[in-house]
Amino acid sequence: MQIKSVLVIGAGTMGRGIAQWFVQQGLKVELLDGNSEVTHDAIKSVNSSWEKLQAKGKFSQEEVLSFKSNLSASTWESFNKDVSLVVEAIIENLEIKTSVFKKLDDLCHEDTILSSNTSSIPISSLAKELSSARKEKFLGLHFFNPAPIMKLVEVIKGHWTNPQIITFFEQWFKEHSKEVAICNDSPGFIVNRVARNFYGEAMRVVSHYDKERITEVDTILKECGGFRMGPFELMDLIGIDINYSVTQSVWNSFYNDPRFAPHLLQKQMVDSGRIGKKVKGGFYDYE
Repeated sequence: MQIKSVLVIGAGTMGRGIAQWFVQQGLKVELLDGNSEVTHDAIKSVNSSWEKLQAKGKFSQEEVLSFKSNLSASTWESFNKDVSLVVEAIIENLEIKTSVFKKLDDLCHEDTILSSNTSSIPISSLAKELSSARKEKFLGLHFFNPAPIMKLVEVIKGHWTNPQIITFFEQWFKEHSKEVAICNDSPGFIVNRVARNFYGEAMRVVSHYDKERITEVDTILKECGGFRMGPFELMDLIGIDINYSVTQSVWNSFYNDPRFAPHLLQKQMVDSGRIGKKVKGGFYDYE
């Protein structure tokens, strides 16, 4: 089993970060998004990131030129059907993801491994409509934002996943300087299950939008709790809409257990369009 090439589906924040990281491991990577403009903007953004890292002495000019040549935009019609690994990083929606994987199952070579970067949807639910052979080559690979920097990756075995694939990826990621957490196929896996209370209790403390209280909670958790970012800063970075979607998914999967219940404040932020850094405004302003 070898990983020689990667197709990343979804060119949003996570998709482009995952693509960047795989390229930096010496692999050829194709980036595909339903919106071609998003794909090309993502590649420009990644190239700009490499140029900044070169200026800081993190990479040589030769390395950056190699990286750029190994990252390309692709389409459903043109992507390499013999690609070694596909990583899906699109909207956190079971039906949409399932339709994408059914399409990939039909198009990709029989040896291609399919994976999802889902942060909350059970892997077996995503695999249930795939062919029997493909189910064995399907797993969860959950990266964290920003993917090129964050060391942790959750490797999730679905009901049908061949155990040898889990063992392979555990070793492969360790060889490429990632910290690996092998997870059971349960809602939210490890990190996002635990994190629901990190966000949820913080919102219950502030109760409603109060900039002073929000700043106070973030400051206390950083200065006293040792967290690098407070819960409100982190939600702004991730995207409050994405965070809210994950919260709903975990809550629903646990039969509306109050521990995981979404908070009205989060819904109000999403409804108002103030969803974080990507729109220059969330719990904080980023003008």
